[in-house]
Amino acid sequence: MHEFTAELRARLAEAREELRRARESGDEHGVQIASGRLDNLNRLAADHGINPEAEGEAE
Repeated sequence: MHEFTAELRARLAEAREELRRARESGDEHGVQIASGRLDNLNRLAADHGINPEAEGEAE
């Protein structure tokens, strides 16, 4: 489970960065795509009882 948690958190970090870049560049389509991806990853984390904000915590 630790690998799954680490991979999910890495993907969440990537999605947050993608969203930040899209917002900064004014890319509305990119914002929508990244927001949807982030929502899906957050939902997946919640479904598995993973706190997406807690880096390095054992779950």
